Amino acid sequence: MSEKLARLKEIIGEVSDLGHAASVLSWDQQVYMPAGGAEARGQQLATLGKIAQEKFIADEVGELLEDLKKEFPDPETDEGAMIRVSARDYDKARRVPTSFVVEQALASTQAIGDWVRAKSQSDFSIFRPALEKNVELVKQYVSFFPPADHPYDTLLGDYESGMKTADVQEIFGALRPKQVKLIKAISEKKQVKDSFLQKKYNEKKVWDFSEKIVSKFGYDFTRGRQDKAPHPFETTFSVNDVRITNRFEKDQPLATLFSAMHECGHALYELGVNPAYERTSLASGTSLAVHESQSRMWENLVGRSLPFWEHFYPELKKTFSSQLEGVSAKTFYKAANKVEPSFIRVNADEATYNLHIMLRLEIEIGLVEGSIEVKDLPEIWNAKMRDYLGITPPNDALGVLQDIHWSYGSIGYFSTYALGNIISAQIWERVNKDIRDLDEQIRKGQFGELREWLRVNIHQFGHKYDPQDLMQRVVGSKIDSSAYVRYLTKKYGDIYEL
Repeated sequence: MSEKLARLKEIIGEVSDLGHAASVLSWDQQVYMPAGGAEARGQQLATLGKIAQEKFIADEVGELLEDLKKEFPDPETDEGAMIRVSARDYDKARRVPTSFVVEQALASTQAIGDWVRAKSQSDFSIFRPALEKNVELVKQYVSFFPPADHPYDTLLGDYESGMKTADVQEIFGALRPKQVKLIKAISEKKQVKDSFLQKKYNEKKVWDFSEKIVSKFGYDFTRGRQDKAPHPFETTFSVNDVRITNRFEKDQPLATLFSAMHECGHALYELGVNPAYERTSLASGTSLAVHESQSRMWENLVGRSLPFWEHFYPELKKTFSSQLEGVSAKTFYKAANKVEPSFIRVNADEATYNLHIMLRLEIEIGLVEGSIEVKDLPEIWNAKMRDYLGITPPNDALGVLQDIHWSYGSIGYFSTYALGNIISAQIWERVNKDIRDLDEQIRKGQFGELREWLRVNIHQFGHKYDPQDLMQRVVGSKIDSSAYVRYLTKKYGDIYEL
């Protein structure tokens, strides 16, 4: 290894260590930290962020990158890819003042605490000042970069490299009428029965069952763990320490199972990255949309499939015999896929889920443009819920306060969930061509070949390939919603006899 490459990897490794240390503090903030620790935790995160920023944007790093671009010009090599991704990250980081990094870390820590309190009391006014500050900081962040076709492009690009606001709007614009048409057709059919899902289920038994499922998927509890948090998430501290969190909802007790599958999908991606990429710019998934394709695949295309429940349902029925008495596996499968407009995004069915995302995208664009003010969000949110889904949230907790993302200042994120759905269907068609008996394997509770296919074709590459390039390699085309429409039409056509 050249001396300059070794030096660059040393610096990036140290920056990575600082980032992962901050991730441990953030994980603890949501899982174990007492509410009184918020102020100090904010300062700790700000300090780590400042040190990491200063270390990464040093002139030495820029000089090393310029020299190494010439030394390793081939982007297909690991070294060339690492230098390309590092250079892009460096250019972005150099534009953002260290003082801003500190301010944003402090603001988000305050906002997270305010969001937790606001949601628990279903009172948006508690969260409003912190959110106004976060939106102000997001606009300031955008101002550090050259003007784009749309100011939202800068934020979207942080999560989905190469994707433009216009690209997402075009994809969603083509997809929305097809999903609305499907939902309308379903609404005219007899609704499936699901009253047994609203019964009381023992929390510990549900939690334990969720861990049985993800263990079978291949989540390694010697390299991870599942803890409780207000909003489920996955976080990575190293390729050998990838954790998930979950929650139990009394009114939707089995949602815990699907949340576990979702976060497990994220975790399997991170656990499958080439270990040689540890502490480099390649050591994570390539984008949030590709990441979401993995979580949504395991949650929906696997976890909400009939073969999946033909395997797991007998044990679930034995565990909850009184709640599921007289309920067949086919009936349970249909109930798990019931299409009905609902308030909470993470619990939404596949046919309506993307409408939740489109609503949020419109709001985020409005916040960034300045056409929407934070003070008006509850009213705007409810109006868009009526427009998109025909229902009105009865309170803030079931409406504008349901997601944690804005408390982090993570504006630009939401569209990747719907893009992930689209990508998951494209990948699923490719997988089924390569693994002809995949349904039968799932029916037997065998997930190893699927997991290995994903590791070989997607996970191992980490951030080596940009998302659209990876899609070309894996499925032979860029992100396209056709496969997703085919998947929904076939699935719900069978369930609702369309």
